[in-house]
Amino acid sequence: MNDHVSESIQSTIDSNDVVLFMKGSKEMPQCGFSNAVVNALSYLDVKFEDVDVLQNEEIREGIKVFSDWPTIPQLYVKGEFIGGCDIVKEMFETGELSQLFTEKEIAHTKKD
Repeated sequence: MNDHVSESIQSTIDSNDVVLFMKGSKEMPQCGFSNAVVNALSYLDVKFEDVDVLQNEEIREGIKVFSDWPTIPQLYVKGEFIGGCDIVKEMFETGELSQLFTEKEIAHTKKD
């Protein structure tokens, strides 16, 4: 991964409290895993930036190196890599995701 790609990824993460690197967009996810994470964030009414990795092969491959995580989607909250679909899904189901947003002072709707 070149410096330009790394800087672009870091800038996106730094500029947004919640970022989802995904296949497709939040309006039209292009894979089931990305859709599952979008659904969890949408259910909690979390405002997030979506980055469609299908639009840029350098970002698609670069994010995997950047996070040292082999799969997409990837969720970042306040600069911290949270994980991919399985981790986010588990955190959502246990309430940990809502708790994380509370701790990081991210506006969201708490739902039981």
